[in-house]
Amino acid sequence: MIVLAVLIVLLPFAAAVAGLLAGPRVTRLLGGAPATAAPEGHTVVTEAEAGADPDAVQEGATPPAAARFGLRNGPALLACVPAGAAFVLAAIVGLTLWRSPHPRSGALTVVETGAVPIRVAFQVDGLAALLGVLVCAVAVAVQLYSVAYMAKDPRYSSYAAFVSLFTAAMLLVVFSRDLLLLYVGWEIMGVCSYFLIGHHWEDRANSRAAVKAFLVTRLGDVGFLIGILVLGVGASTFDIPTLLGRLDVLPHGTLVAAALLLLAGVAGKSAQFPLHTWLPDAMAGPTPISALIHAATMVAAGIYVVARLYPLYLAAPAALAVLGVLAVVSMVGAALAALAQDDLKRVLAYSTISQLAVMAAGLAVGAKSAAIFHLVAHGAFKAVLFLAAGCVIFVTGTNLLAGHGGLRTRMPLTFAAMTVGFAALAGVPPVSGWFSKDAVIEGAQHAATHGGELEHGLPAAGPHEAISGLREGVSPYVKPGQIVVATDFRIVPTIPTGIAWLIYLALLLTVALTAAYAMRAWLLTFFGDYRGTGEPREAPRAMSWTIAVLAVPAAILGFFGLGADELRPHPVSALLGVALLAAGAAATYLVWRRDPAADPARVLGRVRPVFARAFLVDELYAAAIVRPVRRLARGVAVVDRQDVDGAVTGTARLTRRLADVVRRPGGGDPQSYLTGVLAGVVVIVAVVVVFL
Repeated sequence: MIVLAVLIVLLPFAAAVAGLLAGPRVTRLLGGAPATAAPEGHTVVTEAEAGADPDAVQEGATPPAAARFGLRNGPALLACVPAGAAFVLAAIVGLTLWRSPHPRSGALTVVETGAVPIRVAFQVDGLAALLGVLVCAVAVAVQLYSVAYMAKDPRYSSYAAFVSLFTAAMLLVVFSRDLLLLYVGWEIMGVCSYFLIGHHWEDRANSRAAVKAFLVTRLGDVGFLIGILVLGVGASTFDIPTLLGRLDVLPHGTLVAAALLLLAGVAGKSAQFPLHTWLPDAMAGPTPISALIHAATMVAAGIYVVARLYPLYLAAPAALAVLGVLAVVSMVGAALAALAQDDLKRVLAYSTISQLAVMAAGLAVGAKSAAIFHLVAHGAFKAVLFLAAGCVIFVTGTNLLAGHGGLRTRMPLTFAAMTVGFAALAGVPPVSGWFSKDAVIEGAQHAATHGGELEHGLPAAGPHEAISGLREGVSPYVKPGQIVVATDFRIVPTIPTGIAWLIYLALLLTVALTAAYAMRAWLLTFFGDYRGTGEPREAPRAMSWTIAVLAVPAAILGFFGLGADELRPHPVSALLGVALLAAGAAATYLVWRRDPAADPARVLGRVRPVFARAFLVDELYAAAIVRPVRRLARGVAVVDRQDVDGAVTGTARLTRRLADVVRRPGGGDPQSYLTGVLAGVVVIVAVVVVFL
């Protein structure tokens, strides 16, 4: 089993190395022609476009072979085949864990550091297996889809290689048993996101978005690394199961500090307030990259780490309360921002922030299973939404909703897939998002109505120890943020009741807002009259068939939760959720119906620009951080140029002038030398006569 886990990580890694070193060369060996940039005044026509429209091959177009797809496309083969093999292995691991669910682990080697050793070790349990299947499935879909989407890109080979490396890094995070090994994958993902978001770096906006994503996530990663070191040094191990088994011996303050520091990295990677601003700008990257980042890698890593280290957070409920507050701000704020966006990809980007906050809220109220359930469902339907959005953008040539409309008859396959995706995003029964969202709401309802009590108990003490500790007034077992349940003597962590209610009400509000913005994007994209130019039709088969296949799990995944009590729909939360969903969707529909050519967001009036600019958080950061730092940098540059460089330059000039003076006696003139000697003799004689 561990060998399979290692292979799952190594296959995409090997694909990345091979793609970077030999992608175009493999194409030439196979007799194909690498994709090239179109000459000035020409356009590249893919084989798919040429097959669909013979008129596309016209004067001014380069031959279809320039963007050939098939068995002669070396980078595509190097990317897709290993990704497919990794998916098969991940499915085998998942099925094995499903039949025999006990965790497996193994170490390849131990690196002695002189203090706390680092184990190159892997772990396979239900959580890792589930995420492994999700990551590999989305990676295969993105690689296949990209073959057509990026067919005209002359840098497709490096693009596909970085997608493979991105996938390998996320799989390393998923299967790692050691915190420092996990951190290696965590950082590689950050580097890959920089290269992929800035793939079209010629556009200044793209390179700025890549730098912004890199810097903002690095800011959170500083806290993440310190948190790892605090935990590892405190517990004398970075091995995750061993570390979690030693939580009782660590001081409570250390646990809270470490949990909060780790949350900084989680907020950065999972784009939660206040480190969320990089994600909407990251839409500058190619659309398949958006699907990969939003569905299965990068942003999912933060939620996964909290779930992996969940016993730490149960032992430090104050950190869960902080996570809950951040989730409330993120889910409501991002949903309102999504309501006013003009760009289809930015609508989906803000929806990702909001839905990740729903998962974080689930973790904050103790509903870990529900949060992971929503993570998997979200991965499925968000991949569909982004890849379908890519199809729309591919054929219309614009991200703006104002340039879409009336596409349901022109792109029936994309329309059907995106309808499933939007339905899952909004939580329409019985698609996957409805089941997972209901489970999270039910967990929040439980916490709010039970005094902030979380669902998970700690097996740290038995009845006798707990009761005796309470009677004595000083319990070694019941720590701050924990209570003892009188009925079964479980020690249960709690968060403040007010925060539990805040999370619950924010979840309900988010259901209505999500339905409203999902309905708006759906109507503006597929209904009314087409507002763009040309005659759009279905995207190439490699793209449209991919989203059609992905739409199936996005629709039915929810039914797999019926076997677990905490994941089944509950009557009160389900009815309440459906009522709020209907209210949000109906409000948007009624506004749109008055004038299908107009944007329903117009009813937001004066607050629309504020929502569209995400409450001016970027402007606030620019005023409070970016501009002061730039002014400071300019000041440092002036001091460096005028004072530091001036001192160095002045010293050089002074030395040169002194050298000129000193050099004059050594000019090679014998008369000067003789005059100097005689002058010296005269001075010496005078000194002797006068003083002796």
